[in-house]
Amino acid sequence: MAEELVCQVFADVLGVERVGVEDNFFELGGHSLLAVSLVQRLREQGFGVSVRALLVAPTPAGLAAAGAGGEGVVQAPANGIPEQGVEVITPAMLPLVELTAEEIDLVCESVEGGAANIADVYPLAPLQEGIFFHHLLAGPGEADVYLVPMVLGFDSRERLDGFLAALQRVVDRHDIYRTGLVWEGLPEPVQVVARRAVVPVTEVTLQEGGDNPAAALLSVAGEWMDLRRAPLVRVHVAAEPGIPGRWMALVQAHHLLQDHAALEVVLGEVAAFMTGDGDRLPEPLPFRDFVAQARLGMPRAEHEEFFAELLGDVTEPTLPFGLADARGDGSGVQRARLAVDDLLAYRVRERAHGLGVSPATLFHVAWARVLASLAGRTDVVFGTVLLGRMNAGMGADRIPGPFMNTLPVRVHVDKDVIGAVRAMQAQLSGLLVHEHAPLALAQKASGVPASAPLFTSLLNYRHTQLSGEHPGDGDLNGIDGVTMLYGRGVTNYPLALAVDDTGTGFRLTADALQPADPELVCGLMHTAVGSLVEALESAPGTGLRGLEVLSEGERGRVLVGWNESGVVGVSGVVPGLFGEQVARTPDAPA
Repeated sequence: MAEELVCQVFADVLGVERVGVEDNFFELGGHSLLAVSLVQRLREQGFGVSVRALLVAPTPAGLAAAGAGGEGVVQAPANGIPEQGVEVITPAMLPLVELTAEEIDLVCESVEGGAANIADVYPLAPLQEGIFFHHLLAGPGEADVYLVPMVLGFDSRERLDGFLAALQRVVDRHDIYRTGLVWEGLPEPVQVVARRAVVPVTEVTLQEGGDNPAAALLSVAGEWMDLRRAPLVRVHVAAEPGIPGRWMALVQAHHLLQDHAALEVVLGEVAAFMTGDGDRLPEPLPFRDFVAQARLGMPRAEHEEFFAELLGDVTEPTLPFGLADARGDGSGVQRARLAVDDLLAYRVRERAHGLGVSPATLFHVAWARVLASLAGRTDVVFGTVLLGRMNAGMGADRIPGPFMNTLPVRVHVDKDVIGAVRAMQAQLSGLLVHEHAPLALAQKASGVPASAPLFTSLLNYRHTQLSGEHPGDGDLNGIDGVTMLYGRGVTNYPLALAVDDTGTGFRLTADALQPADPELVCGLMHTAVGSLVEALESAPGTGLRGLEVLSEGERGRVLVGWNESGVVGVSGVVPGLFGEQVARTPDAPA
């Protein structure tokens, strides 16, 4: 009976007609986003399975045997602040953070309306801690890479007003969108949820004749936000110059509030309110539950043990193109995009399915091969972006908020390709169990000096559901008359590659600082993926470091174009681009 029920949940989540008791969730096309839904649905049916159980036994038979007790799920202590009539907040009312009465008074003084307008107070989640650190580095008046802009176009002022009203209703629903930060005079920064927080809307006039009105709107708004005042989202609106009746809105939300997945949740709810379906939305769930899970769900010692084993003997960072600064503000970044060839995309999915791994695993292995060439190393470390919702508790797939986390991946390229794929599969599964560990903890567990970054490159593999992600792609998220004119992701790393999995194809987006060339990076990755798939299909014993990363066209560009222009020395910044010229690591035998 239990196995039948779990089989049905598998089938419902995966969208297939039937699932056998020994069928593997990931071999049937499951990925992290679907895994969140699967774990939630099973818990609703009384099977309190953990993410660890899903990774160890990803079959209905295995999960039916493991399903009991809610292993790995932390029940957050209840919020002690009464819903009405609050004049004084006491330490006993704040079970998630230890503050004295005097420190609570400082918190209340920082919020407009004082204690009466405070709904909750709790600490930052691990990812928020890192974002906040980078915000403080930027300082007032400087560009904050984590203030994320999105410029939307509207076919009428009425449509714009409807969007603004819907956005405010979404802010009213969710505690994370009514949150500001307080840190001065406190032992640690805390986030303070206001009962009421109004989205500031500023109307400006843009001059006609400019060739980039979206950029003009960005210039007016600036790139820094006071994190002490909720909500950490603001809007600037303007009539679009030269086009009667059309309007533009710059929506700036701080990354402390949302990640890529959360943006889809928010825009989906905005669309629901604009179409009159807002009353059908499910009850909002508090972000505080995730904070409790992230901070209390696994002992710190277990995180430390995992990362010490993974990184303890790493003494130097992997520096592609020689890029060593991982604390930038995003300025000067150049971007390039490349769609993966349709036939290659099909082969990637077929080979991943045949090996019982996700396509993400193959892209991680290919990225390691590219980095080995760009950094001249046989032992590479890079960051990978984790969804952060696997261990976040019930309803995590519909809570807006910054769940995502960045953690290190380590790869020795002195392996055959099938061994590299199996090792990567195991490593990524392990990272999912530790997805809420702070990056600072991982860095400390390594042998890299605290003054140096653990890594300076990032891979973000994401399942893209957001329509209209690129300018001109049509109505935004199904909202009639609203289009995306400009959108920018966030990263403080000098080299970042995003792989968008659309369900059928893949898109590569490289963001890079000089001397890195984002077009070259996309080309190297495309070639590496093709070489990896070909080796897995015909010669799985092929050495990973022997895979081609340069196509003939790219080889000519590097040898001829770069040397003639003097952009970069082939044997200097990119010493390993030509296959076996990958340099040995400092502690490798000569």
